[in-house]
Amino acid sequence: MKFRDAFRLNGFLVLLGWLVLTILFGAGAVLGYVVAGKGGNVPALIGAIVATVIVVVLLLLATGLTVVNPNEAKVVQFFGRYIGSVSEPGFFSVVPLTDRRSISLRVRNFETQKLKVNDADGNPVEIAAVVVYRVVDSFKAAFAVDDYEEYVETQSEAAVRHLATTHPYDAHDVDRTSLRDGAEVAGELTVELRERTELAGIEVLEARITHLAYAPEIAQAMLVRQQAAQVVAARTHIVEGAVGMVGLALEKLAEQGTVELDEERKATMVSNLLVVLCGDRAIQPVVNAGSIYS
Repeated sequence: MKFRDAFRLNGFLVLLGWLVLTILFGAGAVLGYVVAGKGGNVPALIGAIVATVIVVVLLLLATGLTVVNPNEAKVVQFFGRYIGSVSEPGFFSVVPLTDRRSISLRVRNFETQKLKVNDADGNPVEIAAVVVYRVVDSFKAAFAVDDYEEYVETQSEAAVRHLATTHPYDAHDVDRTSLRDGAEVAGELTVELRERTELAGIEVLEARITHLAYAPEIAQAMLVRQQAAQVVAARTHIVEGAVGMVGLALEKLAEQGTVELDEERKATMVSNLLVVLCGDRAIQPVVNAGSIYS
């Protein structure tokens, strides 16, 4: 079985006709019983009984009237059998004596719990995500799973756990995707959730990581590690720039003939310039008034 539109009629027209027929046949039934009671008229009694049966049938037909709100679907069942869904908002008349279950088609979102899981490098991390979804197939949402809302939540937590175990918190290799690469990780999570929830007639519109942190027991150690990595990266950049500046200074001095430096004086100048450029504290210059040779 699959999704299909249920048979329906305009509810206002059906209601109007139902009211007119109910009044006419109800009045006929009352009149028939009155006539039969006064004179024992058998045809009048039979007519009253027929009118009564018709009124009862009309009352049963009234059970098919239903209201469908915007962004809502009614799943219609006739004694357990699925006969279709009504997704168009309005007032309708469907098959009488049917059970009609409401399924919301509105866009929904929820945030998973903070899950503690080991990343691809084995480091314990805390991770949570927000998932935005909506129902696109009311038949699957009603009958493919017990509770589609609970199903989406469970599958979302499973997908987030799987995502965390396949990527590291920090990628030290440029060709490796980490959990901190927001756009790529969100795309992977969205695709995986769409595959997991398609069975329940759910369309996942977006899924993004909202919380990502190392577990408390290793957070301090990882903070020190991150700080050390940043210091090394900064020092590397500073040294590269300092070497370039020293080389440029020596080239300019040689081109302009400002001073003639032998190898020993060049080495001393390079050493002093590197100390000044690479030092993390203010430098106190010392003026040498003499010669560097004994």
